[in-house]
Amino acid sequence: MTSPNTVPDRMLTRIGGLLRQAESTDNEHEAEAFLAAAQRLATRSSIDLAVARAHVAGRERRPTPIQRVIPIGEPGKKGLRTYVQLFVAIAHANDVRCDVARTSTQVYAYGFDSDIDACEALYTSLLVQMVRASDQYIKSGQYRTATVDKVVVEKRWGRRVQRQVQAPVAPVTARLNFQMAFAARIGKRLAEVKAEVEAEVAPADATSTSTAIALRNKEIELTDFYTSTSEARGTWRGPQASAGHSAAAKRAGDRAGKAARLGNSPELGAARGQLTARDDG
Repeated sequence: MTSPNTVPDRMLTRIGGLLRQAESTDNEHEAEAFLAAAQRLATRSSIDLAVARAHVAGRERRPTPIQRVIPIGEPGKKGLRTYVQLFVAIAHANDVRCDVARTSTQVYAYGFDSDIDACEALYTSLLVQMVRASDQYIKSGQYRTATVDKVVVEKRWGRRVQRQVQAPVAPVTARLNFQMAFAARIGKRLAEVKAEVEAEVAPADATSTSTAIALRNKEIELTDFYTSTSEARGTWRGPQASAGHSAAAKRAGDRAGKAARLGNSPELGAARGQLTARDDG
C-alpha cells in the first residue's frame, strides 16, 4: 500500500504521461481514453492514500490537509474567470475545496497534497486544450453566423427607452461562451469517472468497509480543515457572459469538451490575500 507520508511522484509521472498523450492526439477516441485513464488513476490513488492514512496510528504522524495557492494569471489578463471555472471543476472531482481571489488571479486550494497535485496536473493539460480549441473556433469564423440579444437604450419623446435587438457576436463574447461550456463539460465528465471508480472500489451498500469509512473520515477531516482555515466571504458564482449569450459558441465549446470526453479505459488495471468567493468543491 502507498505510504501516507509521501507524495506519489510515480503516480504524477504516469498522469503527466497520459495527459501529454491526450494533448498530442487528434483522435477523439484516443483522447477520451487517455483523459479517462488520468482521472481514474488520480481517483484510485486518492482512495488508496485515504485507506493508508486510516491505518496510521497517532494523528501527529498522519498527513493532514493543506492550503496551496494556485496561480491563474496576471491581473488584467482576459479569460481568467473561465480559467478559474476550469480549475474549480477539476478540483470538485478530486476532493479539493477552493476559494477564489477577487481578481481571479489565483485560487486557494484546500485538500491533501496528492489530490492538489493531481488537480494541477489535470488543469495544466486541460487549460492548454481549452485555449487551443477556443482559438481554433474563433479563427474559423464560425461565430460570425450567430447573433446575441443585446439591450440598447434609445430616446423617445424625451424619455429613455430600452429595447432588445439582435447583434453580431463579438469575438470576446464567443470565446467566453465557448470556454464556459468547455469547462462545464469537462467538470461533468471528470465527476462521472470519479463516481464510477468509487463505486467499483467502495460500493454504496458496503458502508461498513474500511475503504468507505476511510473516505468518510477523509471528507470530514477536509471539511473541518476548510471551515477552520478559510477566510472567504460569499460564494463564487463563476464567469458571466456579460457581453451577451451565444448559444452557438456554447454548443461549440461543449463539443470541444466532449472531444476529450471521458470513458472507461483499459490503461488502469489496477500568505493569504483577500478572498471574495467560496466554492465548496
